[in-house]
Amino acid sequence: MPAGSDTRIVELNRMAPPAPPGSEAAGLAAGVGSTMVTSFRVFPFLPVRAQWIARITEFEWNHHFADVQDKGPFKSWHHRHEFRQKKHEDVGGTVVGDVIEYEVGFGFLGEIANALLVRRQMQSTFKQRQHVLLRLLS
Repeated sequence: MPAGSDTRIVELNRMAPPAPPGSEAAGLAAGVGSTMVTSFRVFPFLPVRAQWIARITEFEWNHHFADVQDKGPFKSWHHRHEFRQKKHEDVGGTVVGDVIEYEVGFGFLGEIANALLVRRQMQSTFKQRQHVLLRLLS
């Protein structure tokens, strides 16, 4: 998450997924039923904080996992994290993608907020995440 959001993990309840094929351990992966409670700044320049509770609803080793919002800033939220193997010039790797379906809520006002602020903020957040992910995996 962007530094301005000052996101903090408040609680993590990890449910280990079934062991992957050919392995005896699930490692540190979080499977279906896992929940995470985070606290974040609603606006980076204000000290007001809100809570977000996410729950993993889908998990398939080396393919994807998905989470939904149980409580948080959106009317609805479904986020699917996808992974696929890819070769480029004889070098193997993994492509990481995100499929996000959400509703801001609040009717017409929510649509305006989404067009002016929310969509742009999410694009910025996921662009930053791609940079961080690249740095972590390099």
